[in-house]
Amino acid sequence: MGTKDISTMDNNNSKPNIAFIGLGNMGAPMAENLLKAGYALSVFDLSEAATQRLAQVGASVAKSPKDAASNAQVVISMLPAGQHVHSVYLGDSGSNGLLAELPKGTLVIDSSTIAAADARTVAEAASKLGIDFLDAPVSGGTGGAVAGSLTFIVGGDDAAFAKAEPILAVMGKNIFHAGEHGAGQVAKICNNMLLGILMAGTAEAINLGVKNGLDPKVLSDIMLQSSGRNWTLEVYNPYPKVMENVPSSNGYQGGFMSKLMQKDLNLAMQTAQDTEVETPMGAKATELYASHTVENGDKDFSSIIGRHDVSLLSQT
Repeated sequence: MGTKDISTMDNNNSKPNIAFIGLGNMGAPMAENLLKAGYALSVFDLSEAATQRLAQVGASVAKSPKDAASNAQVVISMLPAGQHVHSVYLGDSGSNGLLAELPKGTLVIDSSTIAAADARTVAEAASKLGIDFLDAPVSGGTGGAVAGSLTFIVGGDDAAFAKAEPILAVMGKNIFHAGEHGAGQVAKICNNMLLGILMAGTAEAINLGVKNGLDPKVLSDIMLQSSGRNWTLEVYNPYPKVMENVPSSNGYQGGFMSKLMQKDLNLAMQTAQDTEVETPMGAKATELYASHTVENGDKDFSSIIGRHDVSLLSQT
């Protein structure tokens, strides 16, 4: 299979076959949107329940990543961390992973959030094999994944990005080409570092107001029309019952888990350390989430407000 070349294949403008690896809270709805758009999909995940969910809506289930990609022109992955991306694509020895099995010209889109250095390592190995690799982490949460309204932040060369864009547009509304390999990861962790800072600060401000007799909704409305306005106040208020259909009003279930925010903040801090960039506010947010996730890692990241009043974590 490794000697085959699909770079000049003509599918008569038909949609390419896609292998999708990683069917977690984000990956499963992303894959479902590809199926709805008419793409033939072969899927793999360690969870049988996850693969059966996709089988019920038309995907074929593979026994391994290599099996999933055996007839695919495009491979998309959504994996938990850099170690998983490395394992799937490079294997134990660095040369016995999925990349070694793919034909030249295959397009690989990794939407995991990992260190930029890890993305560049996989991209370099792919390039040597004539495979187009893009790091394409996403923003928008599980709601965006279900609605097909994710933001994709892509790193890689122009030609690969042009091939990927129509596919990404099925799963997202905003598609950004951030730069070369690794740029997507850098932009993503910058965004999530700021998001962690904003959520921690918003929770702190609302708590200060509530503890001094203000109604949390009234205070939120005031800040929304004032200079403290930010995304967390607009669409993701951390205080229970201030806003409908957000995790804070559902016991902090669903959404973006605190342990994933901590992971992204750690990636930001590692990048800052590697490049000798000072990020004192990012460092403080990382410290706060590290403490918070000890007992609340599976709760949405807006549950950070529970640091100030633990009783909020039990409200629904």
